[in-house]
This record gives sequence, C-alpha cells and structure tokens, in this order.
Amino acid sequence: MAGQGLPLHVATLLTGLLECLGFAGVLFGWPSLVFVFKNEDYFKDLCGPDAGPIGNATGQADCKAQDERFSLIFTLGSFMNNFMTFPTGYIFDRFKTTVARLIAIFFYTTATLIIAFTS
Repeated sequence: MAGQGLPLHVATLLTGLLECLGFAGVLFGWPSLVFVFKNEDYFKDLCGPDAGPIGNATGQADCKAQDERFSLIFTLGSFMNNFMTFPTGYIFDRFKTTVARLIAIFFYTTATLIIAFTS
C-alpha cells in the first residue's frame, strides 16, 4: 500500500512549486516594489520640502532618508528570510507540511492586508 501516498506527494510537490513561483519574488523583486512604494508616497514624510526643480528626468526627487528606510526594510527581509529557516524547519518536522503551509499563508495574508490598508 505504499503507492497510495504517491498522489499526495506529487500534489505536495506541485503546490510547493506553485507557491515558490507566486510568492518567492516578493523579496527578490524588491527594486520594482521600491519604485511602486515611492509612487504611493511611502515614507514621504521623511523627505524635506523640495527646494527647487525635480532632480532627475523621471520626476522622482531624491530623498536619502526614504532610500535608507527602504534599504533597512530590504536588509531585515533578507536576514529574516535566512534566519527563519530554523523555526520553519522545526514546524515542518513537528507538525508536517499542511500546518506549516497554513501558518505561512496566514502570515503572508496578514502582511499583505497590512500593506493594503496603510495610507
């Protein structure tokens, strides 16, 4: 009866690949997200008032404090991506794949909703 688990293993592999394709790009696509966040005026309060004409041809004024904040977020995201492998591995070993995925989906959905409802 060892063959009964094969469809479950294949389904787990395929959904895992789908999750990686859909969600792994959030951290690795960071430069594109920074552009969108700047257009949405995230951390615009860190920038001083414009003293003159806009500095570059794209219409985006340079703001060092805003760029530093985005850099800090990327650094923390990169660190947590590597640091969380230990607790995630424990959750996988202790509670198996379904519980680990449900926890990950909960955290990802919560973070997405927090970003969606910020002004």
